Amino acid sequence: MRETTLKRKIALRQKRKLRVRGKISGTPECPRVSIFRSNRRVYAQAIEDVNSTTLAAVDGKKMDLKANKEGAAILGKTMAEALVAKGIQEVKFDRNGYLYHGVVAAFAEAMRENGIKL
Repeated sequence: MRETTLKRKIALRQKRKLRVRGKISGTPECPRVSIFRSNRRVYAQAIEDVNSTTLAAVDGKKMDLKANKEGAAILGKTMAEALVAKGIQEVKFDRNGYLYHGVVAAFAEAMRENGIKL
């Protein structure tokens, strides 16, 4: 990929990310779940923006999961279980500038299936 194309793609994702983050914020009752995906791994964390703390986090690298739909579904299930254990039933989903399909959608669907309202 050419350098100018790569810079443009990164700038467009950053623009989408800032637009989404301007509209949502996590509270202690309803934290924000942010997902990050690279070409190899998927990571997610539940963030409470009022006190700037992370309530729960899952790491695809530590769980040895790839950045595909199956790995994202397992990660979503694990994240949902961690949130339910802390007594959290509802979250705001921050897709972090990524389009809602593929890995991101599989993660969100797995969380819904395991008792978390997005």
